[in-house]
Amino acid sequence: MCEMSEEYRESAPKGPPPPRLSRDQKCVKCTEGLPVVVIRAGDAFCRDCFKALYVHKFRAMLGKNRLIFPGEKVLLAWSGGPSSSSMVWQVLEGLSRDSAKRLRFVPGVVYVDEGAVCGQSPEDRAKTLAEVKLVLQTTGFPWHVVALEEVFSLPPSVLRCSAQEPAGTEGAYKAAVDSFLQQQHALGAGGGAAEPALLSDPHSPTGPPTTAQTQALSRLFDSVKTLTAKEELLQTLRTHLILHVARNHGYSKVMTGDSCTRLAIKLMTSLALGRGAFIAWDTGFSDERHGDVVVVRPMREHTLKEVAFYNRLFAVPSVCTPALDTKVPEKASIHRLMEAFILRLQAQFPSTVSTVYRTSEKLVKAPRDGCAAGPRCLLCLCTLDVDTADSATAFGAQTSHLPQMQPSVAQARVAAGPCCCARIGGAPGCCRREDPRAQVMEQLCYGCRVNMKDLPSLEPLPPYILSEAQLRSQRATAEQEVREYLLGDSEDEAGTGES
Repeated sequence: MCEMSEEYRESAPKGPPPPRLSRDQKCVKCTEGLPVVVIRAGDAFCRDCFKALYVHKFRAMLGKNRLIFPGEKVLLAWSGGPSSSSMVWQVLEGLSRDSAKRLRFVPGVVYVDEGAVCGQSPEDRAKTLAEVKLVLQTTGFPWHVVALEEVFSLPPSVLRCSAQEPAGTEGAYKAAVDSFLQQQHALGAGGGAAEPALLSDPHSPTGPPTTAQTQALSRLFDSVKTLTAKEELLQTLRTHLILHVARNHGYSKVMTGDSCTRLAIKLMTSLALGRGAFIAWDTGFSDERHGDVVVVRPMREHTLKEVAFYNRLFAVPSVCTPALDTKVPEKASIHRLMEAFILRLQAQFPSTVSTVYRTSEKLVKAPRDGCAAGPRCLLCLCTLDVDTADSATAFGAQTSHLPQMQPSVAQARVAAGPCCCARIGGAPGCCRREDPRAQVMEQLCYGCRVNMKDLPSLEPLPPYILSEAQLRSQRATAEQEVREYLLGDSEDEAGTGES
């Protein structure tokens, strides 16, 4: 019999300690230089070889996919952290005249001030913004500093998927490169034509957020019950704000600094949050869910260890700011728990991050039949995963009762007589008043619906989300009425033909 006092845990076997660098050991790449970093077990690199490897990973990721065409405007999403700072530094060096193969796109940088959510005082936020602007001015790129409070002034069009241009073929990319090189040769600048383009778009002169906006943002996040839902909401609002900046200033691509380690953690977190259907979009190199603006992740081959070594060796500037999960225990949220789990495994088994990352590479963006142009989630803008035919989850049971309730409601309306204020054209009447929370929830995917359950009231949400939800609901009602009207006419014509 099992006893509660019995102890079945055995101490994990300890492997051999990692080999120490000796004075006689040489770089594994050039076999001549003295090693300065060990990025993998036994792989010691000298300074020059490590830099060459680091730069090659970044360039190879962009060159292999060929999504960014010459002369295209690319917005670099910079958070001040190590990975995004290293990404901006790679672009800066790739555009310099000393680079062997220069990058040919036109970059800009955006920074989102999240101090109101992370508990920073106005004085701390002003100090952080001063450091941010100092770093951005040294890059020479057009930069845009926006506060997270600006989500309360976004238009509802941010949540609409704009038309996406057809993806260019291999021949189209080569033709674009040849055309770009011919233009440079014709100008006689030898590649200097890209320099004026960087200065043609100055930084955004946005003022500080108003007190009312800051209070509204604080009230929104204070009303969310769990830290997990807060982090998901923050990521959603940040994405909407960056998307709005990109569209307003003509950027067709957005670069993020998600590293290999961060994407491995994100993959496991997405599975735990019920976003398994969208992992290919959340962790892949490119994310085309927004249509006209494509999100790319060129740092996805770099681990956090490599990023930290590179920034230390080559003095990459960064700005340290607190986050929502700063100084919280590892079980405070699913994000922190997965991060601690992956990093602890990585410390014991160095191939953990690479194994999880390679698994995400095998995921293919294959939408279900007939769902490519279907309804999209109100928040994350992914295709709604509301199919109950192939779903055995509780979400299928939640959504299956909605069609069953509609006939009973319609029968009740018929029994009660015509609506007292129904008008031609589908104008809303008293019988059309539905629960606003139900309207919003039915327009969310499973993962976003689970997170929204931690928000007791929809009133603190930004107006653009509620406006778009109401517009989608009215459009769906109008389409349903037109469909029923056309179906009724076809039945009447069929009856007349038989008589």
